[in-house]
Amino acid sequence: MESYRQKSDAELVKFSLEGDKQAFGEIVNRYQGMVARTVKGMLGDSVFSEDIGQDVFIKLYYSLSDFRGEAKLSTYIQKIAVNLTLNEIKRRKRFFSTFSQKGNNEMYEFEVADYDTEEKKEARELVGKALMSLDPKFRVIVTMRMLQGYSTKETAEILDLPLGTVLSRLSRAQEQMKEILGKL
Repeated sequence: MESYRQKSDAELVKFSLEGDKQAFGEIVNRYQGMVARTVKGMLGDSVFSEDIGQDVFIKLYYSLSDFRGEAKLSTYIQKIAVNLTLNEIKRRKRFFSTFSQKGNNEMYEFEVADYDTEEKKEARELVGKALMSLDPKFRVIVTMRMLQGYSTKETAEILDLPLGTVLSRLSRAQEQMKEILGKL
């Protein structure tokens, strides 16, 4: 396994397509943190997040032959993560609108990092609640740009959106977050 750590993504993809499971394992090791941050940033820290994270790599495994190498492998994986997470958000919305009298979604929990103090814990919880209350099209932008640290251009590329759309959604999301946090 040590020799795989030195391989490029292109080499790992090639070996994986040839049936080398250890090469694919290295891809998973390399990108599981990125996927976890994206999914948890959009869904919150829950069992569902772990399931989606696993689904990302299952989908990657079966779609690896579709990867043309025109973009970075991380971008391709990130697109899969975002799409599967958005599908889960839509599924939840349908479920909760059908089965919830209030229509609100109380099951989301969000954890940004280890808690240092009670004050920081409360602040993180408030930000998490505000983030979870955003429309998914805004939440994904905030997650990608502010939690994952992608540039606006990278975010636009991953989400297949025009640069201006990413910028306007980020701006609107920030305004909504301020408004939501002001109420909390």
